[in-house]
Amino acid sequence: MSVDRETDADTSATGEPSDPAEVERLATELGAAIADLPAYREFEAAKAAVEADDEAQERIGEFERLREEFAVARQTGQADEAALQEVRNAQEQLHSMPKMERYLAAQEQLEERLETFNEAISAPLAVDFGGEAGGCCQDD
Repeated sequence: MSVDRETDADTSATGEPSDPAEVERLATELGAAIADLPAYREFEAAKAAVEADDEAQERIGEFERLREEFAVARQTGQADEAALQEVRNAQEQLHSMPKMERYLAAQEQLEERLETFNEAISAPLAVDFGGEAGGCCQDD
């Protein structure tokens, strides 16, 4: 005789059986809906513009190089205020480019929208869905 018992993990908040395939379908629909948001489309357009801009790519490369050099210098105790200022100046020059300004603004708007979605998804859960769902041992 086989007893088919549902566990709490197999039922929804309403007590109805949960279907993992249905949850996955809903997650896919959510992803598609997010990809269709104006904030996401603006982010993708701004990102593509930065990626296609040779000057922006050059400045990104220069900033990354300076930042890496500063990180190494800091680890070896050789970092100084002048090197830090050089990194800051490179970042300011990069961020002041119109395409980068657009990209950073679009990124910020998208992150704000995604945080709203994260809060809505996390509300019925015991974890921060977007931030901590993958971790096992969190300090409170």
